[in-house]
Amino acid sequence: MATYAIGDIQGCFDELMNLLEVVNFSDSDQLWFAGDLVNRGPKSLETLRFIKGLGERAKVVLGNHDLHLLAIYYAKAKLTKFDTLSSVLNASDCKELMHWLKAQPLLHFDAQFNTLMVHAGIPANWSLTQAMNLASEVEQSLQSDQHLAFFCNMYGNTPDSWDNSLTGQDRLRCITNMLTRMRFCTAQQQLNLSFKGENGYQPEGLAPWFDFHAKQTTPDNLLRILFGHWAALMGNTGRDDIIALDTGCVWGEKLTAICLDSRKLYSTPSLKPQT
Repeated sequence: MATYAIGDIQGCFDELMNLLEVVNFSDSDQLWFAGDLVNRGPKSLETLRFIKGLGERAKVVLGNHDLHLLAIYYAKAKLTKFDTLSSVLNASDCKELMHWLKAQPLLHFDAQFNTLMVHAGIPANWSLTQAMNLASEVEQSLQSDQHLAFFCNMYGNTPDSWDNSLTGQDRLRCITNMLTRMRFCTAQQQLNLSFKGENGYQPEGLAPWFDFHAKQTTPDNLLRILFGHWAALMGNTGRDDIIALDTGCVWGEKLTAICLDSRKLYSTPSLKPQT
């Protein structure tokens, strides 16, 4: 039995099937998905049906595109001209798929692998326990009768700094942005969600969130963080303990997986022309 963690699929279902052939995926293997299962690619519906059908063999964390789909379904958020979600929204099993997707967490931690998976990242001033507890707050809101209020208030770039005194929807929005949208921040862990350029070209005072995490020096006992969301990195963080899995499949690059048992990387090329 092997466990593979896979970067952002974004509806690139055919590439997912090709990647599973590359790793010789079997009925005894497990798959982790780093969020953004849907949108921008052509086969979001097929992707959701396949992963849901894996049952307990799949571990999923929600990404910003997954939350956007849920907000469209539950709170009538607006589709953008770039969204490719109509096949999901018009599907006969849409209600069932949305119920399943809404039940997925924002963070997954496996003590056996000493590995944490999240869509965008973890602020350097959060401990593992704190990150798990804060993610759980959002998950509880999604599963409660307050989920409509959450989706109606989910969009926005503020608050951009974590404060334990935050309450209500501001608190939930800040947690969600940290876990599903974060790329650059300041040394004080203030998010910058407006700059979307490449690493190395950011305004002064900003750096990738993972640059602020202390580097671990005991290879046999590293806490590893797996994340997606940031295709422009093309898997390069310069670190062995923080691993970027989004390698831009939906933009014409490749879909990537890591075997958690061997730490070997696998990839398959996108079937879409580069953009």
